[in-house]
Amino acid sequence: MNVSFEQLKSMVVFSQVVEQGSLSGAAKHIGLSRAVVSYHLKKLEAHLQVKLLNRSTRSISLTEEGQAYYQSCKVIAEQAYSANKQIENMKSEPMGLIKITCPVNAGLETIVPALNEFKTLYPKIELDVMLTDEVVNIINQGIDIAIRGAPLVDSSLQATKLSVLKTCLCGSPEYFEKHGRPKSPGDLSAYDWVVYKPLKKILELKKGSRSFSIEMKGSITTNNASARTAFVEGGHGIGRIPTYDAWPKVKQGTLEIVLDDYQLSDINIYAVFPPGAADSKKVRLLLDFLKDYFDKRVNSLQVWR
Repeated sequence: MNVSFEQLKSMVVFSQVVEQGSLSGAAKHIGLSRAVVSYHLKKLEAHLQVKLLNRSTRSISLTEEGQAYYQSCKVIAEQAYSANKQIENMKSEPMGLIKITCPVNAGLETIVPALNEFKTLYPKIELDVMLTDEVVNIINQGIDIAIRGAPLVDSSLQATKLSVLKTCLCGSPEYFEKHGRPKSPGDLSAYDWVVYKPLKKILELKKGSRSFSIEMKGSITTNNASARTAFVEGGHGIGRIPTYDAWPKVKQGTLEIVLDDYQLSDINIYAVFPPGAADSKKVRLLLDFLKDYFDKRVNSLQVWR
């Protein structure tokens, strides 16, 4: 059975439908209309004379024939991707688009300044920066690099450690005047907390050989780091805040640090990316730049500490 150029295109479209989980997702990912994606699927099934997908209004699933055919289509798509990356890496000057996502507050404080320098060094590289405290599905969204402060959950992704985030326990002077200052980790359970959703609700503290675990409970929960700090400043409870964010407010007198003789567990900062993304010259350049930036600028200036 001969394979036409049109069928090769249909095979790549089919592999994207499977990987994105829907016709609409595939259409968005590869820049086609949903109608065109549907056309390719119908034409492919008609040419092969088999049903590849079971489709309903809400979901799709592979038939037995579709599962077998997908494995071959996936290889073709990956080889095409690899060929493009090889050509890209041969170019003398890096160019192309890099899509990045990172938390809002940490992004504004550290990632955006780093990207400013990177863009100056590589002006032909385009940057699409998404600042959000939500955990984005980087495969579905076509993200090249996500900055995250947690270990990998999706084992299909890859990661490289960029830095260590230091945090401290803070409250407003007004809050401590009303409720008193905690003198030991055991006192913390009696206080209200402003809880930051992306972090674990169990706080780990150490002092020498002793360790303590405290559950953070409070009437305010937020997924935004800046909002958390604002609520703590507003006197609504204690919060675990990055030192780069806390120190300016401590100097202004709007926050006070407590139990600073106890050690909080560090938060590792990772650059997370899809498999094969680091094979791209432009993505590899940015990953290496970010690691160097954190080593020389952020860590040496104690921004995280």
